[in-house]
Amino acid sequence: MEIFIKTVQLLLSLSLLVILHEFGHFFFARLFNTRVEKFYLFFNPWFTLFKYKKGDTEYGVGWLPLGGYVKISGMIDESMDKEAMAQPAQPWEFRAKPAWQRLLIMVGGVVVNFITAFFIYWMVLYTWGEQYIPVSSAKHGLYYHEVAKEIGLQDGDVVLKVDDFTVEESSDIARLILLEDAKSLTVKRGNETFNLSIPEDYDQRMISEEVRGFADVRYPVVVHDLMSGSKADEAGLLTGDSIVSINGESTAFFNEFSAALFNNVEKEIDLGVYRGDELLTLNLTVPKSGKIGFYLVTPDNYVEIQRHAYGFWEACPKGIAKGVDILVGYVKQLRLIFTKEGAKQVGGFGAMGKLFPSTWNWYVFWSNTALISMILAFMNILPIPALDGGHVLFLLYEIVTGRKPGDKFMEYAQITGMILLLGLLLFANGNDIFKAFFK
Repeated sequence: MEIFIKTVQLLLSLSLLVILHEFGHFFFARLFNTRVEKFYLFFNPWFTLFKYKKGDTEYGVGWLPLGGYVKISGMIDESMDKEAMAQPAQPWEFRAKPAWQRLLIMVGGVVVNFITAFFIYWMVLYTWGEQYIPVSSAKHGLYYHEVAKEIGLQDGDVVLKVDDFTVEESSDIARLILLEDAKSLTVKRGNETFNLSIPEDYDQRMISEEVRGFADVRYPVVVHDLMSGSKADEAGLLTGDSIVSINGESTAFFNEFSAALFNNVEKEIDLGVYRGDELLTLNLTVPKSGKIGFYLVTPDNYVEIQRHAYGFWEACPKGIAKGVDILVGYVKQLRLIFTKEGAKQVGGFGAMGKLFPSTWNWYVFWSNTALISMILAFMNILPIPALDGGHVLFLLYEIVTGRKPGDKFMEYAQITGMILLLGLLLFANGNDIFKAFFK
């Protein structure tokens, strides 16, 4: 069921973005009286799931969910329709239009994807606002991934700065290390503040270990409520109990407690529990799920959560700024894929599917859809033949030089680009398959 929910979210998100992207091309084509022969969601080699024709355009849904397309008359595209291109240019064809109109038709999809991303971020901030836990309010400090501990960080430390960048929330630490080529951390440990050096190529170490939770806020394990009939209920846990140990080993914080439970799946354990000032020992067997069936007192009882609600118009510039920040971060991290470890992390549809949670969450769905829209826009504008950016590059050449690339050159460029894209698609999804079965 979890895989099904993730798949549905991914397909819905991609379908929405593909339709909007192709509508961008469609809109400008029709604006300049250019004939659009087909408008398809998904590809349709050999057969089509659904289609109908209105005017000159056939609308349809293909069976291969790898994108979508619009077929514009008089344009060398994926269809490689050489017969049509061999005929004299007609007034309604793409090739008969001025270069500036063809340029707008080609960038239309990317423009719509960028606008979509900014609009979604605007609506997300207006609807849900923002909230995060400032590291300054983490009175129990942070806990760290084992890779973070390799450079001297300890659970309970608080990272105040990465180089000269101030850390606002725990997720900033890994982001700044990866994107800003950071060299040092300013760390607070108890009453002491000191610097830790970041080794050379540490970002590659983080990538190779696929570090996702580099640091997070620590909070104690206090029972808020119990699931009736659960292992915790049967063992005698009560609301307000503080769990401090498992089999005599300290688990005063939730990250330690959770890890210890999974290390003792289907084993009998002794829980050390404070009930008021009294230390008790409760016995239970950890189920296969690694969860014993109680709800925690929420972290906002121990830390100050920063919340900000935005008015409708106030959220607009904030949403645009958020989109720009995410785009800049994405562009910066692209340099990492040209390394040995970075190339291993290139992913396809499986990697995108992992962005979505196993239960439906509209906030996460729309946030991820905005992110994917931004990525699709940027990737499509890259100057690679067969992508929108490749066509834009040739059109800019034509505008500057006054010379139009020949049809034969465009045909070969399109084929080259399609081979490159197919190779990248196979490589990215091959990485997903390899990780699924061999890691």
